[in-house]
Amino acid sequence: MENQESTIKSPAAALIGDPARYGRVDESGTVYVQTDDGERAVGSYPGKTAEEALAYFVRKFEVVAAEVALLAARIISGAMVPEDAKQAVAKLRSQIENLNGVGNLVALKASLEQIPSLIDEHRPAYEAKRAAEAEAKAAKRAAALESKEKLVAEAESLRESNQWKVTGDRLKALLDEWKQAPRLDKKTDGDLWKRFSSARNYFDKKRRQHFASLSKVQTEVKSLKEVIVSEAESLANSTDWVNTARRYKALMDQWKATGRGKKADDAKLWSRFKAAQDAFFAAKNADLEKRSVSFSENLIKREAIVSEIESLLPITNLDEARRKFRDLKSRYMKSGQVERGKRNALDRRVESVELSVKEAEQEQWRKSDPGAKARANDVVSQLRAAVADYEAKATKAESNGDHKKANELREAAAARKVWLAEAEKGLSEFTAN
Repeated sequence: MENQESTIKSPAAALIGDPARYGRVDESGTVYVQTDDGERAVGSYPGKTAEEALAYFVRKFEVVAAEVALLAARIISGAMVPEDAKQAVAKLRSQIENLNGVGNLVALKASLEQIPSLIDEHRPAYEAKRAAEAEAKAAKRAAALESKEKLVAEAESLRESNQWKVTGDRLKALLDEWKQAPRLDKKTDGDLWKRFSSARNYFDKKRRQHFASLSKVQTEVKSLKEVIVSEAESLANSTDWVNTARRYKALMDQWKATGRGKKADDAKLWSRFKAAQDAFFAAKNADLEKRSVSFSENLIKREAIVSEIESLLPITNLDEARRKFRDLKSRYMKSGQVERGKRNALDRRVESVELSVKEAEQEQWRKSDPGAKARANDVVSQLRAAVADYEAKATKAESNGDHKKANELREAAAARKVWLAEAEKGLSEFTAN
């Protein structure tokens, strides 16, 4: 058996070469390993050949040697906490001390004892790596925190929105972004999620309340419009053109005042309303076309009658004019319908003649009034007496030599003679009738 190697170049030196060189199997099947103190029995493997038994104990050595090499590699890479590495060294030292395996135990021990110096040598690099990792982790957390705070802030800014479709879609997108965002510590994530969820729940509640209220309003609107449509359909066959047309206009105003209902319901009800309205106005227009010919004929008749009515002016014989006017007006009223605008113009011409007849009647009544005639007689009598009195007084003043007074009295008498002539003319009109 070769001598133990005394020079150890690295923690992995124990794995260099064939570990089986440091062991043997005797005739009884006992396996031995070479140590600093000589050979030491490590065990046996009954039922197996000497080679198989030796290989079994070599593998036990290789397992521990691999752990030593791996521990060294992890320290060098900075993947292991120095304090944890020290604990691992102590554990491996105990394992090697009591290892029942075949291999270069001296090199293995030496390799393990190099590790503490590796720990000290690589501690600054480990701490620098950990500091860089901590900084990167902090930066990553800060970015994640900022990202989630932005999501929360936007969600909270949308909680009062009434743009139900757009806002609902945006909140869903924000939720997807939240799910993709990195996790934070439990408390921070929990607090942010509580705010985010609260904003979403508030908006969802408002949206549900809105559509519940909207559904109620839409049901009420539907009921009101159904009443309007029913009446519109009941009027579709009406021939009372003017009043029914006005009623359709009023129903249209009511329709607009009811507001909007559910789109599908509004469309169906409007289709029924419009069909009824169109049927009525189609019939109305057809009737108007039929009557347009008779309107033209009636207009000719009416214009001829109006010309006859106007020929009664000026009135010379009231009784005859009154009789003829009544007959002509009766014919005028029975002459058939014409267009409203032309009829109104003819009506005004007839009314003008009728006014003249009424004025003539009032004048005749005034002249035939017994009371008015008596009053006219009284005025004539009083003026005649006044004229005679002024003339008598003027004669007396003249005989007394008072020429000035006589002239004044004669002037007064002359003025009253003028008034008397007018009064007598008025009285003569009563007398003539």
